Amino acid sequence: MIQSMTGFGKSSSELPNKKIYVEIKSLNSKQFDLNTRIPFLYREKEMEIRNNLLQSVERGKVDFSIYVENIGKASSSQINQNALESYYNQIKEVSQNLQISIPADWFSVLLRMPEVMKTEMAELDENEWEITKETIKNALEQFTLFRNQEGSVLQKLFENKISNISLLLNEIEKYELERIEKVKVKILDSLQKMDLQNFDTNRFEQELIYYIEKLDVNEEKIRLNNHLKYFIDTMNNEKSQGRKLGFIAQEIGREINTLGSKSNHAEMQKIVVQMKDELEQIKEQILNVL
Repeated sequence: MIQSMTGFGKSSSELPNKKIYVEIKSLNSKQFDLNTRIPFLYREKEMEIRNNLLQSVERGKVDFSIYVENIGKASSSQINQNALESYYNQIKEVSQNLQISIPADWFSVLLRMPEVMKTEMAELDENEWEITKETIKNALEQFTLFRNQEGSVLQKLFENKISNISLLLNEIEKYELERIEKVKVKILDSLQKMDLQNFDTNRFEQELIYYIEKLDVNEEKIRLNNHLKYFIDTMNNEKSQGRKLGFIAQEIGREINTLGSKSNHAEMQKIVVQMKDELEQIKEQILNVL
């Protein structure tokens, strides 16, 4: 079963003083392209997170985010009362000496002064990290489930399009004998118009056989049929097969183009155009396959 490169997953966990939210989303990309938003507290674990995502996601343009919501009363930011008092006394003294009134919003001014607000550098607790890892794991499971669901839709589309191409290929057979007969009649008619009544019939047959062999499409039909079967087998039995399916689709296109150049028949050319239309829809969606 194939997977889509488009995916989305999220999960959350709650600790006594905070909530942790993890979100993963991806779009199609040729390589693994990761963009992370991680709180400073988790920076030391960034390489571990990246390696985990690389193994699970494999390919795609990925946005990974960890959000932390503090729900407890404790805060890492504290007011430095000594610094605030010192600034207040200085402002008061300057105000008296210069006879300048203290501003009405003096308290908010004090809070913006250097070193009045201090932030304690917290260390990541191992228990918190284990809970965060489990949250990441749950988000990845949701992400993979989303990819599988999208992949199932793509697989049904591919099966339908490959089946359509196969049916169109079978329709070509009923025009092949008619096409050869038309070629023979056309050549004979041309000879008669040239008033060549006594031409060498044996040589004519040899040249006709040579010409018909050049228009023969049996090999192209066999190769195209094999490519169609290979596409389905690869889709059903291999993992992370997006690139390989793209290569097979190119080979399918090559055989369809050759059929078109050799067809020399209006109805066969219409069938080839329909085949190309079905294949183009496959190529557009293969870009989304992991």
